[in-house]
Amino acid sequence: MLLGLDPVLCPDLLHALAAMGHGDRIALVDANYPATRGRRLIHLPGIAAPRALQAVLSVLPIDTFITEPCAVMQVVGEPGALPAVVVEMNAALVKHGAKPAASLERHAFYAAAETAYAIVQTGERRFYGNILLTKGVVAPEA
Repeated sequence: MLLGLDPVLCPDLLHALAAMGHGDRIALVDANYPATRGRRLIHLPGIAAPRALQAVLSVLPIDTFITEPCAVMQVVGEPGALPAVVVEMNAALVKHGAKPAASLERHAFYAAAETAYAIVQTGERRFYGNILLTKGVVAPEA
């Protein structure tokens, strides 16, 4: 344990977040996600996706240079639907000063996640508990 860090941020996740550069993406995905498609897989068993997102947002700046730095997976057959898990994740984004996530068609989300720096598989059991985050920058001290 470390002072000042959310205990959900395990060593592998902290390393991935610190190693990412501006514009790199990380995917937080649910327990049903085919996470073997990614380059690097980090497991957070038993942790809900919104809780994992809250922990990540406590240390990760979200990109402000692009129009859609965060994206969730669309519900198949209902692209405008907002599952409860997505509503919770959007609330976490807004709480941390980011705008709600855009949505990507399922296979487009898979393709984007495959290029992410890491995939973090949570214990989220609700469907569509998946989100992509693009890392921003930490401004220099004035």
